Amino acid sequence: MERSPAAVTPQARTRDRVGSALRARGNWVQLGKFLVVGASGYIVNLAVYAFLLDVVGLHYLAAATGSFLVAVGNNYLWNRLWTFRGQRGNVAYQGMRFFVVAVVSLGANLLVLQLLIGLGAGKVVAQAIAIVLVTPLNFLGNKLWSFRRR
Repeated sequence: MERSPAAVTPQARTRDRVGSALRARGNWVQLGKFLVVGASGYIVNLAVYAFLLDVVGLHYLAAATGSFLVAVGNNYLWNRLWTFRGQRGNVAYQGMRFFVVAVVSLGANLLVLQLLIGLGAGKVVAQAIAIVLVTPLNFLGNKLWSFRRR
């Protein structure tokens, strides 16, 4: 027996949409591409972070911010050209949204980084862990907002 549309709760609709999204092969392919781009950004981020920390002598939070700016440029370019290619819109509009998501992710990254260093982790190891922990937030923000289909 089917339910009338009025009897379907918002929670049931959300559950149906989430289930549909999880079954869609294209979403998994897109996640894989996002992770490949993220891996390149991860390497760029850690390399620039180590350089700014060890060679330039910046404080770890300043080094993390600088490496973030370099990595976010790398990630925006590759996500726009490859991961979310079919969802490209106005470059400035999507770039602004991408940057907002990245800044929120940076805030989360800096909090995790500071927490891990406060717990005694090494600075580069703490940054490596923080990036991994913040990646899901970054992906969801970009998938659902920066590059969402209109």
